[in-house]
Amino acid sequence: MSPDQETDIPPILTEPVYPLPGSVGVPDYAPGERETLVSEIRTLLREKDAVLVAHYYTDEDLQMIADETGGTVADSLEMARFGNRHPASTLVVAGVRFMGETAKILNPEKRVLMPTLQAECSLDLGCPPEKFIPFCDAHPDRTVVVYANTCAEVKARADWVVTSSIAVDVVRHLKEQGKKVLWAPDRFLGNYVQRVTGADMLLWQASCIVHERFKAEAIQNMVNHYPDAAILVHPESPDSVIALADVVGSTTQLINAARELPNPRFIVATDNGIFYKMRQAAPDKIFMEAPSAGEGATCESCAHCPWMAMNHLRNLADVLKNGSNEIHVPEDIRVRALRATQRMVDFAAARN
Repeated sequence: MSPDQETDIPPILTEPVYPLPGSVGVPDYAPGERETLVSEIRTLLREKDAVLVAHYYTDEDLQMIADETGGTVADSLEMARFGNRHPASTLVVAGVRFMGETAKILNPEKRVLMPTLQAECSLDLGCPPEKFIPFCDAHPDRTVVVYANTCAEVKARADWVVTSSIAVDVVRHLKEQGKKVLWAPDRFLGNYVQRVTGADMLLWQASCIVHERFKAEAIQNMVNHYPDAAILVHPESPDSVIALADVVGSTTQLINAARELPNPRFIVATDNGIFYKMRQAAPDKIFMEAPSAGEGATCESCAHCPWMAMNHLRNLADVLKNGSNEIHVPEDIRVRALRATQRMVDFAAARN
């Protein structure tokens, strides 16, 4: 990147420009309520011709129901692909809002519901279209590559949508074509992709409120205490944390590493919702949260997305009963967003 390009980069935001949800999480269920809700949800999914598509970071009750009713628990790429090929007329997306929008972009003929429409993403909120689109227009010589963690309007301005599992491969592909990249929104993932590929990348400066708080010094102290542990890191984490990693990868890639590596224990630098699937993949191994303690940590530093925690059995049952919380994307935006989103799906399919 040339020095003059650096002046064009939006400043790193030291304070959130969006409201964080209050203290949320799985509600306290009355005796027998959890079992009743699980049974009710199973029945409603059948009756409504609906399938549950849940992200790895959601509550393990939702992951369990998705697994056991023919749905899926997956990263954002596989969530998009699964919903696209499943015959159900209704997709219930447990995750954050952009995931529901992505499902609707790919499946306009299907009804897409979410347990809550209030579950946001700091990366999405940190890349508002009214600021991002003019930034793109100011750099017409660059190919616009946006992370899936963005709203439909941002995707509509992009040339490519990517997830962490294919970001390096897509940018390497573009570099081989001689293209310069404008990347958004996660600056840490962008730094990682740029370092691995050597591509000319101009980076938007947003970050994930979970991954940005992992602390390298605290993780190193943990490794000193558990020298047999491997460190698994999502590339949305700071560079100093990535530098400690034995494996850097998407949620699915980290689960595969937990299964395949010989280590008896793992220090995991991503949302702790992933532990449900990691324990299924490697039941004989020990999984520990990477610490976010140390200088700069706050009480918000626990490794769990507060918006993901807004999905639970009660609002899942409610949305199935009432058909509320439906995702709508204006057709003109959906059609434009489909081009870049379909490229993501097609690229991933061709790679497999």
